[in-house]
Amino acid sequence: MGLHPTLADGLVSLLLLGAALLSIRVQVQAERLSDPSYRLPNMLLVLIVTAVATLALVVRRRFPLAVLGVTAAALVLARLLDSPEDDIGFAAVLLAAYTAGACGAVRRRSWVFAVAYGTLALDLARPFLPHLDEHGALLALAFELVFNLPILAVFWAFGVTIRARRENERELALRAAELERQREENARRVVFDERVRIARELHDVVAHHVSVMGIQAGAARTVMIAQPDKAQDALTSIESASRHAVVELHRMLGFLRQEGEVDDLGPQPTLRELDALIEQVAQAELAVEVVVEGELRLLPPTLEVSAYRLVQEALTNTLKHAEASNATVRLSYGPDALDVRIVDDGRGDAGTNRAGVGGHGLIGMRERVTIHGGRLRAGPRPEGGFEVWATFPFNGAGK
Repeated sequence: MGLHPTLADGLVSLLLLGAALLSIRVQVQAERLSDPSYRLPNMLLVLIVTAVATLALVVRRRFPLAVLGVTAAALVLARLLDSPEDDIGFAAVLLAAYTAGACGAVRRRSWVFAVAYGTLALDLARPFLPHLDEHGALLALAFELVFNLPILAVFWAFGVTIRARRENERELALRAAELERQREENARRVVFDERVRIARELHDVVAHHVSVMGIQAGAARTVMIAQPDKAQDALTSIESASRHAVVELHRMLGFLRQEGEVDDLGPQPTLRELDALIEQVAQAELAVEVVVEGELRLLPPTLEVSAYRLVQEALTNTLKHAEASNATVRLSYGPDALDVRIVDDGRGDAGTNRAGVGGHGLIGMRERVTIHGGRLRAGPRPEGGFEVWATFPFNGAGK
């Protein structure tokens, strides 16, 4: 487990302070070997400036720009006081320059560094300025500046680079988190859409067969004594519808139990199978006429199954609610769309029951039409009866 950043900076500051005090003591002792009467001028101020220059690093991460200014000013002041030690002070400035680049406010860090850089450059040049006319003074000045200032710039640039990399990593982490959130949301949406699709399939298949069985059971009960032959036909129809319902349920449940299998819930029934549907509905004493207009054409499988399920659900609703005896299914193949229209002669006001509370028939029909970019209209007819009219564009979303 690593140290807390402030504690680590405190230890570094104490080490630098100890090294600076030891260096000052060693150099003072060396001067006294040659001159026993030597005393460091402004000894107390030198020690204070040295302590400030090193101990300021304790808060370098919290106040990076201020610490850079303090360490640079302390170094200049120490040199003005003729301190025998400035290497540790320069090391403190280098660390502060790195921190300013890595942690300083972006809007202010550049000009703060520029001021510190210019101040140190002037201080380094100060001893040479009075002697520029002497031989070699200009070369010595250039060497002093070239040797020290580029090091300071390198530490600053390294800090700026580290800051940029951290921000880039933070941005990448945020993007990764957003992508993960979107992935989870998409996964939830896929699960929800699949649940809706399965629910729609179950409703279309089971509701239709159960409705037929209910009507046939009622008819069988009515004629059971007076007309046993008709009762037997009704019971046969119930048996057939129940077997169809069980087969459909087994197919769906089998798909749900198998992992990695081809989607058997794909669109199986098509408009070419309407005859079987009409025959089944006719057994429930609803006469259905199918009218086809326009030129037949090959349709996308999803559109075929949606149109079939629409007709199936509309006829199921007619059986359950309308008390109708006749219905017409009209398929109109146009150049750009397929129109499916189901009309019955039953109670038009039963339309409220068809879309009543808890009813999913019209909801399912609307969902099927919407995924193909189509339109659905359903309601009572002025002349009586009920009408469901759907338009499936050939270039719709479900193609």
